[in-house]
Amino acid sequence: MANVLDLRRRIRSVKNTRQITKAMKMVSAAKLRRAQERALAARPYARMILSVLESLARRVDLYDEKTGNLCHPLFLTRPEKRVLLIVVTGDKGFAGAFNANILKICYQFIRGNANKEIDIIAVGRKGRDQLRRRYPTASYTETANQEGRSTEVRSPRRGAVEITGDHPGILAHLEASRVFEIAHSIIARYVREEIDAAYIVYNEFKSVIAQRVVVERLLPLIELGKQQVAGAAEPTAEEKERAAEAALSAGIQLEAADTIEADEEAKKFGTANVDYIYEQPPSELFAGLLPQYIFSMLFHAMTESVAAEHAARMTAMDSATNNASDMIDSLTLYMNRVRQAAITKEIIEIVSGAAAL
Repeated sequence: MANVLDLRRRIRSVKNTRQITKAMKMVSAAKLRRAQERALAARPYARMILSVLESLARRVDLYDEKTGNLCHPLFLTRPEKRVLLIVVTGDKGFAGAFNANILKICYQFIRGNANKEIDIIAVGRKGRDQLRRRYPTASYTETANQEGRSTEVRSPRRGAVEITGDHPGILAHLEASRVFEIAHSIIARYVREEIDAAYIVYNEFKSVIAQRVVVERLLPLIELGKQQVAGAAEPTAEEKERAAEAALSAGIQLEAADTIEADEEAKKFGTANVDYIYEQPPSELFAGLLPQYIFSMLFHAMTESVAAEHAARMTAMDSATNNASDMIDSLTLYMNRVRQAAITKEIIEIVSGAAAL
């Protein structure tokens, strides 16, 4: 049986832990507000790019009149034999099951496409570390081309699933230039027919209680503006309730921001019944706009993943704080019982000694 001194030390330790978890919860709540604002600020650009593309697609023919080919190779669909999977996880822990849920959906997607060659791009340190334990990393060798420039040639595959790239730390300071580089590399690989499709796994975040882990198709572009979801996992009712309690205690709104008016205004762009005259051929127009559209989809997924990670960490730290409070109450009650038992024992010894005299 622990004595009173040991119990006091343990209570003091748990109180210090509770202070840390409470501070981490408030920090995550503050970061969540900023992440939500950044995600909302990025939506008008994505809406306008989509409106421009939809307006252009309505007014030009997607097929070249001379060759009969599509105006841009990103519209071309092929049998999916080689697939690229972008997995967006967090860089830090203490976020509950946030990273585990994303990796779970990732593994389900890989098992469901066991007859295909899958390349993985890991965004986030946690996902990269876990995926490296399961799958080999692709290796490249430098060779000189005819012009004397060095190029990287991929070595033979060591498995059906390989990790071809990782970007740890990109979500901590999310920059548009770095996301555009990733989008450009994905487009280049699809155009060179190194891959037949590209998917992204991330945590879709609308609000604290409205989020889910989804597998979304990036390429090929089958229908502009329509989300191509290949798989999804919804949080349980208990998880939603716990997240709502954590958000209310931190002063976070439960409902998503109202953007209906902005969405309706963006949809009106280019809807006038006017036959525009374009100076450039459709192939040049799509070549300039489609990379921006893929970039907006990637940037949207990463900003929402950042917000979802902070929401998960806030919920996890709120649960840890509540558990610490419950543990303190339990230890305090047990310490009082031990102390009372020691006092009673001393009184009995005094009374017994007095009676013996």
